[in-house]
Amino acid sequence: MQRRTLLRLGLGSAVVLALAGGGLALVEPGLTRDGRLGRGAREVMRHVARAVLDGLLPVDAMAQRLALDAQLERLDAAIAPFPTATRAELSQLLALLAAPPGRWSLAGLRPSWEAATVEEIAAALQSMRLSGLALRQQAYHALRDLTNAAWFAERAHWQALGYDGPVPV
Repeated sequence: MQRRTLLRLGLGSAVVLALAGGGLALVEPGLTRDGRLGRGAREVMRHVARAVLDGLLPVDAMAQRLALDAQLERLDAAIAPFPTATRAELSQLLALLAAPPGRWSLAGLRPSWEAATVEEIAAALQSMRLSGLALRQQAYHALRDLTNAAWFAERAHWQALGYDGPVPV
């Protein structure tokens, strides 16, 4: 295959992916009109949290489900005050990751979020973090930072950091 053909194929694939992702964001955006996580975005962030917070989440399945439900509520609260433009970008990212083509190309994750193991999701996130593409790195940092910010916004989780809370002044 000639280099020009390969470049055209790559460019064509990028355009198709961008159009498909943009179209999916219009059909089912990552964030609802009121700025809350949509159905697909909730699944993405639930399973990203499983990997990012591995070792911090309860081991018991029911307790872990409840902890992740509370995490999603904290995420909704954290996202609500974001500027409109930031919420729009986040909505597009989450809509793209919720769709199989976006999950495959951006995260490099073949199984669905629900079917993937914590190890597979962690490996996909690590791949994004170490990627040579700035877009993949930025997506990784957004997912990780949002997850950690929402988790450690809860006073009960501060002990995991060895943080006793603010010092009285």
